[in-house]
Amino acid sequence: MLTTRSAKNPGALTSGRVLARNAVGNLLSQAMPMATAVLAIPALIAGLGKERFGILTLAWILLGYFSLFDLGLGRALTKMVAERLGLGRDEDIPGLIWTALGLMTGLGLVGTVVLASLAPWLAGVVLKVPEGMRSETSGAFVLIALALPLVIGTAGLRGVMEAHQRLGLVNIVRSSAGVFTLAGPLLVLPFSHSLVPVVGVIFVGRFVSWALHVWLCLRTVPGMRKGFALCPGLWKPLITYGGWMTVANVINPLMVQMDRFLVGALVSTVAVAYYTTPYELVTKFWFISNAMLGVVFPAFATSFVQDRGRTAHLFGRGVKYAFLTLFPLVLGSVALAPEVLAVWLGGDFAQESAPVMRWLALGVLLNGLAQVPSALLQGVGRPDLTAKLHLIELPPYLVAAWFLIAGRGIEGAALAWTARTAFDLVLFFWASRVVLPEGTTVVRSLLRALGLGLPVLAVCALPARVEVRAALLLVALSGFAAIVWKRALSPGEKGLVLSRLAPSWAGAGLETPR
Repeated sequence: MLTTRSAKNPGALTSGRVLARNAVGNLLSQAMPMATAVLAIPALIAGLGKERFGILTLAWILLGYFSLFDLGLGRALTKMVAERLGLGRDEDIPGLIWTALGLMTGLGLVGTVVLASLAPWLAGVVLKVPEGMRSETSGAFVLIALALPLVIGTAGLRGVMEAHQRLGLVNIVRSSAGVFTLAGPLLVLPFSHSLVPVVGVIFVGRFVSWALHVWLCLRTVPGMRKGFALCPGLWKPLITYGGWMTVANVINPLMVQMDRFLVGALVSTVAVAYYTTPYELVTKFWFISNAMLGVVFPAFATSFVQDRGRTAHLFGRGVKYAFLTLFPLVLGSVALAPEVLAVWLGGDFAQESAPVMRWLALGVLLNGLAQVPSALLQGVGRPDLTAKLHLIELPPYLVAAWFLIAGRGIEGAALAWTARTAFDLVLFFWASRVVLPEGTTVVRSLLRALGLGLPVLAVCALPARVEVRAALLLVALSGFAAIVWKRALSPGEKGLVLSRLAPSWAGAGLETPR
């Protein structure tokens, strides 16, 4: 029987200490690319120009969106490995992994052929790229297509490590790959401004990341070394779960990212840069919720087959921590959007993009909260609910986005996107009550938090003078900290915070609070 450290004690996979350590690791691994983006994006805009940079952002989107060609098998693999660890069926895991990876590789190759074939059409017809840039744009999209099997395989391999809660070295690889995706293209700019070598560098980084993930999985699951083997009996459960995930994976990127394509089609590629830049800034806040969800999703799957009360506890903690970490960042973005953009990218971007940044920041908060019940639904084996709710959202969102972008440009795109996240939040928390009635109190607590927080966001955005907004921000953050300490944190959480602060007090010659 295969034995790994986590397999010997399945209950340890959902312990607070393990989840907290891995969440912090995930957070740090995503913080480095975020910091790199702050420095790299202005240099990329200056070096490539606004039109080429706008196309590069679309290439990044395609790299993520067309990973749907895994047909949800990556998420299915994580969930099924986590369940087997919870049930102590470790001997099933190597065959499950190889079966899923084999199917994912084949589907990735299909995606390569489809995207490479569509590249000229995307460049010339959909995006209306200027004639002189169409060849390099098509070439860049072809390179993105070649990277798809690597991207899909890497996601599946990381899912295996997440199920085992073994994320130390994986997070180092992930952080390095994220930094290289943003900073690597800068290495090309002294020699060429063409998009083909820029995207070529990104392709090399993806290959190295995939190879390192293979090595890490072979270390974590030694049974995989016995050889590649497909288990036909596992195809049906993988494909059934993955099929519903595919529906969600097709629709969700449409709702999250289609706005930029609509801006390019209805306004201009320059407007895409004005819209995408604040979007890329504020959506980096998702690195906080994503850091947590990467560990609670397999924990939901493991705990649901052991103790549903534990699942409800994890759900409540996930929602609380998502709000406590996202709200201060969103509040600062809403209050100081014009000044942040002016310092970062200049007055031109500040004038065009500040209203967009404010609306998108609110949407990031709402969407970050909705990701927790979404992970719950998938972790407990109900991806069908996720897919069905996305199907309900898609038609009204696309209609609203089309008319708002046509009438109000990039601000209309931000309005439509944020309204969609609010609808998303309502639907997913309603569904969470269906699958986990024990988590009903979580919904009531969130409603109270939003009822207090949303008016504060509006007040901090209204004054024209930066001095007034800065003062309101300081008061709001101070009040937020006081309320969190008094009402939101448990005695154990307060003790943990104080224990972390103890070295700082000691270093300053102060006595540790008791």
